[in-house]
Amino acid sequence: MNFSEDHSKVLERHYTNRSGWLRAAVMGANDGILSTTSLVIGVAAAASSRSAIILSALAGLVAGALAMASGEYVSVSSQSDIEQSDLEREKRELERMPEIELTELAKVYVRRGLTHDLAEQVACQLTAHNALEAHARDELGINEIMQAKPMQAAIASFGSFVTGAALPLLVSIFAPIGYMVLFQYIFALAFLILLGTIAAKTGGSGIWKGIVRICFWGTAAMGVTALVGYIFGTKLG
Repeated sequence: MNFSEDHSKVLERHYTNRSGWLRAAVMGANDGILSTTSLVIGVAAAASSRSAIILSALAGLVAGALAMASGEYVSVSSQSDIEQSDLEREKRELERMPEIELTELAKVYVRRGLTHDLAEQVACQLTAHNALEAHARDELGINEIMQAKPMQAAIASFGSFVTGAALPLLVSIFAPIGYMVLFQYIFALAFLILLGTIAAKTGGSGIWKGIVRICFWGTAAMGVTALVGYIFGTKLG
């Protein structure tokens, strides 16, 4: 193996193939931490019973995990249905009017910078190899890496939400009842920062921008929930 081959293997590290499950996992874990912590903070601001706080955390974990999984499955399934419909339509068009479809494919390559003659050659060779794959990838923007996978997204969302929500549940069990809101807030921020760092490393993106964003919106969500819990707790108490 020569140097150029070694060098290309070192440099070619891509993260696009992780985008499907990573998006669902990060969103699930983030929502698990944030929604469950916000719920616990709201209850803790309104009541001083540990059993009520733990029950709210457990209810948030179960309901949130099921809602995230089902919502992710339905939404990604809808995307998958659209992709399959487009592929079926493209398949029929390839059978009915292959010459027109070949011309359309060549025009795609011309728009991307190839000369007309070269675009026709590329279109012909890719059509001979796998016409539907070429049109799906280059005309419709559908490829194997980015293709919607409903079950994978649902499982990733469910598991990550449970993992995220388990953290404020543990805090609600072991934190001092008099400082429950403070402990929940501090640990939630720590968990969110850790999650943002892991997600950034896994996805190959910058860390600090993600941490600042997640801390700001996390603080806003927990602050509003605590205020609502305090107001209603005072009025109903």
